[in-house]
Amino acid sequence: MTLMGTNWISHKTSSLALLIPAYNAAGLLPRLLASAAAQTEPFDEIWVYDDCSTDDTAAVAEGLGARMIRGAVNRGCSHGKNALAHHTTCTWIHFHDADDELLPNFVALARGWMSTDGNDVVLFPYLEIDDVTDQPIAVRQFEPEAVARNPICYAIRNQINPFCGLYRREAFLAAGGCDEDPLVLYNEDVAMHIALAFAGLSFAAETTVSIVNRRRVNSMSASNRQKCIEAHYHVLRKVLDRPRSTAYRNDIATKLWMAGAAGAAHLDWATADKAVALAMRLADPSAAPARSVFQALCWLSPHIALRARELLIRLFRPHLRAGYPTWHWRALATTRE
Repeated sequence: MTLMGTNWISHKTSSLALLIPAYNAAGLLPRLLASAAAQTEPFDEIWVYDDCSTDDTAAVAEGLGARMIRGAVNRGCSHGKNALAHHTTCTWIHFHDADDELLPNFVALARGWMSTDGNDVVLFPYLEIDDVTDQPIAVRQFEPEAVARNPICYAIRNQINPFCGLYRREAFLAAGGCDEDPLVLYNEDVAMHIALAFAGLSFAAETTVSIVNRRRVNSMSASNRQKCIEAHYHVLRKVLDRPRSTAYRNDIATKLWMAGAAGAAHLDWATADKAVALAMRLADPSAAPARSVFQALCWLSPHIALRARELLIRLFRPHLRAGYPTWHWRALATTRE
């Protein structure tokens, strides 16, 4: 099914919904919903999906004027996003995490894109802020030409979070929405954008910052780095089941090498070994974003090369592994099935 270039509905009837999947977010929602209320142009609908929270998430959201969907069982953020997308009546949707916020110009910028034909997904740059100090960390920009030219390649090679996306609702749902496979949990954002790109949705990118991503040490991703790496491996493995995936073998292999290196940094040899083994089946070691010595050693044994590289990093550049699992010599031979 190809959805490229679709014009689902006239911009004269376009409307925009803010969709917030939330779990135990009673302390976070007031800030986000306040930033939504401070928009120079309003959202048409604001929905919160309460994923079976044990706190007052639902009461807080309703008290601040959001429409509610309550889950009877905790099923994860992807299920929540799909439920929200099905419930809203708006033609355009924007997902946002409860712990982040919006600058006042977001809706105005979004409506500018909503009034033009030919785009199904628009990526918005965002400012990263330390949640404790309120100090800016970085600005994440997307490359408009690269995004529009080859969305599949871009989605494979880049981390795209849903809090920075604007989606044509009908196109999003027709493409299958979010992947609820438990194996891709913790990397479901990448899985979603890759799926949208393979479905033929057209992508574009805004250049003005209107979103704030707050870095929190206890966020879902920061608290589960190893799970994120394992989930990314499964995302990439599933990409290979898609038609036309062979055209992106090198791109997938490069990301698998990166997943393997990240797994090694966490001493997760099961994920690291699976990732590099699959990478070797897709392309030669030149796809690995590493030095030529490492690539050469991979021809002999990618598993030994990965362990040797990790050992050298820990011996001679230990500052790069501060906060990672402690090295044990037996980890050289450790694998888990």
